[in-house]
Amino acid sequence: MDVNVLLFDDFETLDAFGPVEVLGKVEEYRLRYFSEHGGTVASAQKTVIVTEPATEADGGGILVVPGGRGTRHLAVFPPFLHFLRGMADDAEYCLSVCTGAALLAGCGALDGRRATSNKKSFAWVKSVRGAVGWEERARWVADGKFYTSSGVSAGMDMALGFVSDRFGRSRAEGIAEQLEYVWNDDCTRDVFARK
Repeated sequence: MDVNVLLFDDFETLDAFGPVEVLGKVEEYRLRYFSEHGGTVASAQKTVIVTEPATEADGGGILVVPGGRGTRHLAVFPPFLHFLRGMADDAEYCLSVCTGAALLAGCGALDGRRATSNKKSFAWVKSVRGAVGWEERARWVADGKFYTSSGVSAGMDMALGFVSDRFGRSRAEGIAEQLEYVWNDDCTRDVFARK
């Protein structure tokens, strides 16, 4: 199955490459990098990635949507949201990190679902669309095919949770050990949520 990482200018590097590090350890998955039109995309930290145009993606794969500064204008930009809705509808699974949830919310893909996002940007994310059951105290939330996570490093915890749900806990623990990563495996334990 393809892991289709959707990139855009000013995405947050770890939002994308934290989950990529985890999902790249799953032999059954193939990583691919896309943007709406293809070509080079630069993260907020100026990491430059060469992407394929999204029209070349296998729509039935796993869609990964990072957050970052670039989400601020895309979350209210109808042409991008229309394009994203098509990708989200086609995906077998859809994972977002940080304010990537604002993009999925903005296109309507999360209507009627539970979701979370970066706690420092939570008020803004909630303002994008009220038809989502926003959970303020969650490291990550799984609702059907959608997995949404809190900010930045939470994407790795979510990706390990996703692997655990698909392949079993021991597979996720093995990946965390390979990465020398201390996995927060409790999706409800969110020390960054407001008290």
